[in-house]
Amino acid sequence: MSFRDNLQHLRATRNMTQEQLAMLVGVSRQSVTKWEAERAYPEMDKLLKLCDIFGCTMDELVQGDLTGREAEPSMVMPEGPAQDVFGYDELMRSHAWRLASGVTLIIAGVAFSALLGETNGTGVVLALEGARGEALAGVPALLGVAAGCALIIPASITRSAFVKAHPYLDDFYATEDRAAASALLGKGVAAGVSLMILGCVAASALGDLPVAGFSLLMPTAIGVGLIVWVASLSGRVDIASYNKEVLHDLPDDEIVATLGQERGQRAIVTKRRSRRLGARCGIIMLVATIVGLLLLFSAEVGGPWASAVKPIFWVPWPVGGIACGIVSLWELAFSREAREG
Repeated sequence: MSFRDNLQHLRATRNMTQEQLAMLVGVSRQSVTKWEAERAYPEMDKLLKLCDIFGCTMDELVQGDLTGREAEPSMVMPEGPAQDVFGYDELMRSHAWRLASGVTLIIAGVAFSALLGETNGTGVVLALEGARGEALAGVPALLGVAAGCALIIPASITRSAFVKAHPYLDDFYATEDRAAASALLGKGVAAGVSLMILGCVAASALGDLPVAGFSLLMPTAIGVGLIVWVASLSGRVDIASYNKEVLHDLPDDEIVATLGQERGQRAIVTKRRSRRLGARCGIIMLVATIVGLLLLFSAEVGGPWASAVKPIFWVPWPVGGIACGIVSLWELAFSREAREG
């Protein structure tokens, strides 16, 4: 008997779907499909997991005949809705909170730097004069970036490790869960946009007062953080998109072999577009960061323009965000793939 016959029989004795087996082994459903079609062979660590799941030796699984094994009622997969057996929901809720908090801290740090930078010139907040006072005004921005990265980077690493360990999940969310997530997304986006508009109104009303920049950036920090939080919570219930993430790590020929010619080509186009957008937006935001830091510490360079540009050092970041949005829309509408599609 072949490995394929043994695997199919053992899976049948457990009343186990390909999706459930993929979830237990830590591979995609497409991988199990290819194993049973003899288009691919599992790696050694996956074979060991299969042996552990089905209670057999590697020799029995690969070269033996297990098709005569009877089903054990105690080992049969129970009927009923899918369950979150790996703690996915808790992980994604924590990831959403950390990501949103990190983004909020970064923007809030810039807001406090703007406040100190603006009020230092009028002597309202800082008693320090000259270059020392100007340098101190940039400290909150640096602290905000450090605190934000301390939240975002570990959260991203943890999520990436989870995705690598569990590239396929059975969809355990009910219709009510998706409806609640959609409702939360709508309310959160509306509240976040309202906060940003409120900040713009406050900054316009305050005019040339030293707190104008702070009044714009602080509501923006809270609003952006809120939008990131609800968007992440809403995205967590889209298990289908989660399961597709593994395709981005596969070579193009394996994607076509797994999904078929038509669906595979669409997946390849999406993967390439995502990589291009990520690279372009990354370059834009790095350039914006360089410009913002140059403006922030312009007083150190001196010159007649230094005092005029320093209060607007935060402008490159929102401009960079808008530029990323424009690039994304342009890519979706006018890229070669879009024209050919």
